[in-house]
Amino acid sequence: MNYRFQNLLGAPYRGGNAIITNNTELISPVGNRVSVTDLIKSQTITLPVQSSSNITRIAASPDCVFLLTVDENHRCQFINLRQRVVLHRISFKNAVNAIKFSPDGAHIAVATGKLVQIWRSPGFKKEFFPFELVRTFADCDDKVVSLEWSPDSSYLLAGSKDLTARLFCMKKLKFGVFKKKPFMFLGHRDTVVGVFFGIDKNTNKVCNVYTVTRDCYIFSWGMSGNEGEFDGMDVTEPPSPGTPDRDGDGTVEGVGSGDIKKRKGYEGRGGNLDEEGGYLQNRKWELLRKDNFMQAQAKLTACDYHRGLNMLVVGFSNGVFGLYQMPDFVCFHLLSISREKITTAVFNELGNWLTFGCAKLGQLLVWEWKSESYILKQQGHYFDVNCLAYSPDSLLLATGADDNKVKVWTVSSGFCFITFSEHTNAITALHFMANSNSLLSASLDGTVRAWDLFRYRNFRTFTTPESRQFVSLAADQSGEVICAGTLDSFEIFVWSMKTGRLLDILSGHEGPVHGLMFSPTNAILASSSWDRTVRLWDVFNGKGAVETFSHTHDVLTVVYRPDGKQLASSTLDGQIHFWDPIDGLLMYTIEGRRDISGGRLMTDRRSAANSSSGKFFTTLCYSADGSYILAGGSSKYICMYDVADQVLLRRFQITHNLSLDGVLDFLNSKNMTDAGPLDLIDDDNSDTEEGIDKQTRGKLGYDLPGSMPNRGRPIVRTKSLRIAPTGRSFSAATTEGVLVYSIDDSFIFDPTDLDIDVTPEAVDAALNEDQLSKALILSLRLNEDSLIKKCIFTVNPIDIPAVAATIPYRYLQRLIEAFADLLESCPHLEFILRWCQELCKAHGNSIQQNFRQLLPALKSLQKAITRTHRDLADTCSSNEYMLRYLCSASSGK
Repeated sequence: MNYRFQNLLGAPYRGGNAIITNNTELISPVGNRVSVTDLIKSQTITLPVQSSSNITRIAASPDCVFLLTVDENHRCQFINLRQRVVLHRISFKNAVNAIKFSPDGAHIAVATGKLVQIWRSPGFKKEFFPFELVRTFADCDDKVVSLEWSPDSSYLLAGSKDLTARLFCMKKLKFGVFKKKPFMFLGHRDTVVGVFFGIDKNTNKVCNVYTVTRDCYIFSWGMSGNEGEFDGMDVTEPPSPGTPDRDGDGTVEGVGSGDIKKRKGYEGRGGNLDEEGGYLQNRKWELLRKDNFMQAQAKLTACDYHRGLNMLVVGFSNGVFGLYQMPDFVCFHLLSISREKITTAVFNELGNWLTFGCAKLGQLLVWEWKSESYILKQQGHYFDVNCLAYSPDSLLLATGADDNKVKVWTVSSGFCFITFSEHTNAITALHFMANSNSLLSASLDGTVRAWDLFRYRNFRTFTTPESRQFVSLAADQSGEVICAGTLDSFEIFVWSMKTGRLLDILSGHEGPVHGLMFSPTNAILASSSWDRTVRLWDVFNGKGAVETFSHTHDVLTVVYRPDGKQLASSTLDGQIHFWDPIDGLLMYTIEGRRDISGGRLMTDRRSAANSSSGKFFTTLCYSADGSYILAGGSSKYICMYDVADQVLLRRFQITHNLSLDGVLDFLNSKNMTDAGPLDLIDDDNSDTEEGIDKQTRGKLGYDLPGSMPNRGRPIVRTKSLRIAPTGRSFSAATTEGVLVYSIDDSFIFDPTDLDIDVTPEAVDAALNEDQLSKALILSLRLNEDSLIKKCIFTVNPIDIPAVAATIPYRYLQRLIEAFADLLESCPHLEFILRWCQELCKAHGNSIQQNFRQLLPALKSLQKAITRTHRDLADTCSSNEYMLRYLCSASSGK
């Protein structure tokens, strides 16, 4: 039962800024979570921490240990990336448009509204007041949208919507005096979306400043003037036209030190600048050149600059990106990668890879500009995922969505490797065939398609004489017969898989057939419909409905237990009914209305407790051994029930994201006005850009008049649930994407199997005395993973048969799970396979008689062996061809 969140699939990117750490790790926000992609291993993980709403800005420390995330509610989290835990939290008063660590890691610059705040960076230590505000710059007249630190952390550039860029000094003058006014870079005609320092490679000091504007211009600024001394407190730049006459000081001035002084009370007089940080203070900046990117009718939406290579990458609202060599403004590449605007563009540390994000399409690309090849190319579903299917070996996961696409993902890496887009309407059901090489999909476009996962093509299409909308799908165990239920004609169509011919049409239901499933043990088909019945059909004998199970409310879905001896159906009144399909009797019922009861929607007139909407299960799934069942619906919860005792074991809350509707149980009465709830009043700021200032969502039909009852906020729900055949994980198709939960069995302590003599010391003592069987059984009783593996490796290959024969049956499952885990990572392949072989020889009868309990562990072992075999087969084939080539080359000479 100890499932915990592992990964998020189906949505690699929805907006905000992406960053690259350690040169090869791509970090991107997905909803209120953070996804980390290893570009070398081609593997993605999602951090287990959640923000209160969608994340808009992220920043990583220079040593790549800490991560800052800021969400739409202005709440910030300080995360330890290595341990994947939140260390500190803070809330800002205004929206954060930019955030950046200083190069020395000591400070954090935050652009919150019109202010630029400098905070002391917290550390690992838990403290009461981790964030300390060091200084506030209040010189800007509009929102600050871009920030850049100088290499020595002494200066800060800020670009603003007031059409200016400002240079702030972080260092004190001698005697603790700060510079009063920043230097202003003027002459822009649109928002300054990017500001960058150009570095002299010989001295490693700032020599240029580049400002990039939204109207596709780049300004190059150079220093002029001589370095000199200042006298008195009047340390200001030469007057610039339109410079506001304002005192930019804060209340407390101090840079991380304990000597806090008030500026107005300071009586000291003037002095020279600090040698370390004063070399930009007394310089005047002049405009060297102004260049246009020549993208008519487009706006510049993303940019980044690499100091080492002196190169600039820019992305535009028409999907075009450009790569330029500075300061000469030479264009290397100008390519189109999308039809929608590019919302993030960033270099990696070496500057050889470019990362682009397109929020509206959910695209995330990593491109190597020298070889002009893709390192990463991922795209999520444009709309919500409707259905899921695991392959029989649990290696693959297929998803279908309202965007008419079927995607197949590798579960271990979290990557999509193929997308099928032949359907012309929403995908409603998916089914993997028993050999894992083909996939079936049903759609509202009136077709059922079969996909070849070797050649990546649609090899068969099943249709009907008249166009129908399919909403359910099933195939028998042999894979010879395909069945699909319809939404409009209430019929079930039966086809032959080999010929594609329509064999039969099963009529009898009086409502949409939303549930279909073949019995795992025989050819009986179960169907559920909104006509309040579950019907069993003998498809091969053509007898029609064999039996009908009547309910008091509409039946929403139906599933068989893996052994075929039980049937579960959910109804509109929130109940789960368990039937004996052999005797046709109702075994028991679970009342789940209170368990599935979710939060309150903005449009609800009643409280969540009194509302009747959504208190039912739309998807059910049995565990691999049939002992418990998962249930989900239009709620923020997934419920896990024990079937035998009909009790709720656990509730999983799929998200805490307040950007979704239905997460809060109680709405704040302060937000109620005479015109209705404050959140429903349409007062959107037209300056807010989707994908840049906030994450974007596919709005299916929300652009039509009157179709935005809750202003287009997605409602949290679970549309589909599937448990992997190995039983080690389950997936949920939710509003946030496809959530994957896996079993956390790093250490499970079972005190019922222990006595005073079962200790790690006893295991070591048995090993020292060469009592290998005793040591292994003691370690299995302790159930400590490291001890079990230690005992396995201590056994000599010659002694494996004798030790395997002494293992009691009750510990077989734990031992098989250990072997499956070892096969994933251990190099001693032959040794582990020898163990598996001897275990099967010694306990074959017990395994066969109790296959239901051992099925999840055996499937995990099969999955591990299959993957290893596939890897070895590829390597052997490659070596064989290489040897053939070398032999032929040598004989030719």
